[in-house]
Amino acid sequence: MGFVELFLIGVGLSMDAFAVSICKGLGMKRLDLRQGALIALFFGGFQALMPALGWVLGEQFARYVTAFSHWIAFALLAFIGGKMLYDALRGEDDDDDSESLSIRELTMLAVATSIDAFAVGVSFAFLDVAIAPACALIGVTTFCISFGGVAIGHQFGSRWERPSTIAGGLVLIAIGLKILLEGLGII
Repeated sequence: MGFVELFLIGVGLSMDAFAVSICKGLGMKRLDLRQGALIALFFGGFQALMPALGWVLGEQFARYVTAFSHWIAFALLAFIGGKMLYDALRGEDDDDDSESLSIRELTMLAVATSIDAFAVGVSFAFLDVAIAPACALIGVTTFCISFGGVAIGHQFGSRWERPSTIAGGLVLIAIGLKILLEGLGII
């Protein structure tokens, strides 16, 4: 598998992380490059780690995970999206709360958006792909796209904070629902 194919896989895998990054940027009153880099690092890191895990564990273990991975992703994204909706509708203007990053929340979001990368890693084991360069390319691609997503989200969020936080929560829930419906074979 060549560079172009791996790059396109990286772009495809990073789309959920991009959408979530936009949502995280929506809540920023000011663009904080360190927070943006941390968000991108979590998403890029997990997108690089999950194919490696899939490659190592192979098809045997993936069968068990993929049977319910859509439920895991849905639960995590619905929880975070619901929390965003609750915080926006509660209406409290707490500057520290809107700009803080929870490592626990970032980890849950990163796992939820990178579960599909695990299955890609399993397929890499059967395609004789050089796993280290493939994972590095996927991780770097996701990092860059996620960082851009934070900046894009901030541009919209700084102008329309509460409505954009509500929209961001709804988007996360919708992404989780889409993953669930795809996993169940409905769409």
